[in-house]
Order: sequence, then C-alpha cells, then structure tokens
Amino acid sequence: MKYSEFPEERHLSAQVIELDTALFRYPFRIRIEGDKVIVMDLHGTDHYGHLFQYPSFQYLSSFGRCGDSPMEMLSMENFRFYNHAVWALDANKSELTRLDYSSSGDSLLREEAVTLDEDILRPLDFVVYDDTTFVIPDYSGESRFLKVHCKGKLIEKIGAIPTTNEKALQEARPALAQAWRSFLDYNPHNGVLAAVTQLGEVVEVYNLKDSTHVVRIGEHNEPEFKVSDGYGIPTGIMGFSDVQVTDSAIYAVFHGTSFKEIASQSGRLPDGGKYIYVFSLKGEPLCKYVLDHYIYGIWVDEATKTIMATDVNSDQPILKFSFG
Repeated sequence: MKYSEFPEERHLSAQVIELDTALFRYPFRIRIEGDKVIVMDLHGTDHYGHLFQYPSFQYLSSFGRCGDSPMEMLSMENFRFYNHAVWALDANKSELTRLDYSSSGDSLLREEAVTLDEDILRPLDFVVYDDTTFVIPDYSGESRFLKVHCKGKLIEKIGAIPTTNEKALQEARPALAQAWRSFLDYNPHNGVLAAVTQLGEVVEVYNLKDSTHVVRIGEHNEPEFKVSDGYGIPTGIMGFSDVQVTDSAIYAVFHGTSFKEIASQSGRLPDGGKYIYVFSLKGEPLCKYVLDHYIYGIWVDEATKTIMATDVNSDQPILKFSFG
C-alpha cells in the first residue's frame, strides 16, 4: 500500500543535553529503562556502550570493550533491554551477549555469550521476542526474518522480502537482502514487529499475535540497487535509520537524501535524518515531525511526550524533543 501524505506535520526544536564527558565517535542508538540510559557508539574506540543516569545524564560506566579477545567485542550493531538485563549484538563475531547490572547498579557485567548458528548470515539487527527467542533479519534472501533460540539455534524462517523485483528474487537474493537491510523493533505488549528499510522508503508491520502483515511504501519506493560482484550497491536514497514500536504507534527516523546528493556534497551535508515519521500500529501514516537537527537514533516516551535522539554531527550529541 502506498502512502505519500501525512495528515499532520509539526516542527520540533531540540534541547541539547550537556554532557561532561567526551566519549563518542558515532552515537548511533539510545535507549532508556527506568533511571538508566545507554548510548551506543557504532565506531567506538575503547567501548561500544556507555551507561548514564537518567534523566541527569551523569556518566556511570562503559561496556562492550573493543577488541578480539573472547571477552571483547569486534562490533556492536544494536542492544536491547530485556528483563532488567541488556543484550548486545556483535555481527563480526556472530554473537549475542547478555549483560547484567552490578550490585551497585552503576555498571554492566558480561554474563553470557551466545554464538549464532553458522547458517545465519551476518546478523545486523535483532529483537528479543520472548524469554527463549530472538528475531533476526535473514540476509540470505530466502525469507524476511529468522526466529532464533536463545542458545543460537535457528528455529523458523518467517515471511519473504516484499519486493516487486522478480529478477533479483530469482538471480540475486543475497544482494537483494543486503539492499533491503532494515532496522527493527518489537513491542511484546501488542505483538507488533516493525521493520523500516535503510534504503528507499518501506515500512513493514508484522503483528506476531494475529499473523497479519502490512507493507507501506512511500514516495521514494522500495530500495534501489545494482548488483556488482554479488553485492548490492545502493543507487537511490538513504531511507530510515531507526524505529521504535510504542504501545500506541510506530516512530521512525527518515533521511530521504539521495546518494547523488551525498556524493556531490561530500562531507558538507549533515549526517542523519531530519524527520520522524509516525505510523499507527497498522502502518497508517499519522504525523510527520520536521526537526531542527539531523539525528540517527531515537527513544520515545509517550507518557512524558519526549523523544531523546542522537546527533552524530555534534560534540554534544544527545538531544531532547518535546512533542506534547
């Protein structure tokens, strides 16, 4: 189903959160649970994750040390709060790590590492589905998602890439799956799993409770790419960069910048998106927020009408937007 217009458009101005520590190279994700906030640094030099007090943003400690020893991480693609613990994904090791809080609550300690099955191709995102199951995108192109047991074993393949490109489906599935790289979020309260494409403008909404599936395609259409040596090379636009499913809506950060524009502006264009698109839990467009900063990651608190965001272009990278 196509969408082009949002019934409401609003402009939001950011309040910059002043941090007293310079930790970040590329603050990619932000999540808050209770009185703790974690900011993930995609290109961390010493650590990939940083723990702060919330809402004061007083720095507490760092975790996910960069390195190739068994207790270190080669990368961090994403992390999730679940049952008062934190799960983090290392795609380079194909490993999920569970961290628990120390007794003082001001640091995160590595408790277990789960190695993923060899037939799970380079996982670039994940959500915790329940106590025993993760959902991970399928980069083989054979299905859309994989249900994976908490010990790393593949349980089930779900869905298919909702493309109209029949030729790529037949001849270049791994390249197609790369081009359709999506960011995920899942809300166990309503059973809604949302996926938004990094390229193009596609929003997928899976209700895992009633097995319904909605695909919404915006004016920039599905991801565009060309195949070179088996890899998908993007040719269209940068699409979405983060998504959150709340109890009542789906919030997604949208860029909409073409790769031609990015190349011609090399280095002069701010990195990130200046829009947050809001959809209903059935994928209907509700509201478009136009921001005064370019952002990458978001965390939405509907109770306080607050959006916290990360800005990779600034030395003070944490922003707060109020949408009440």
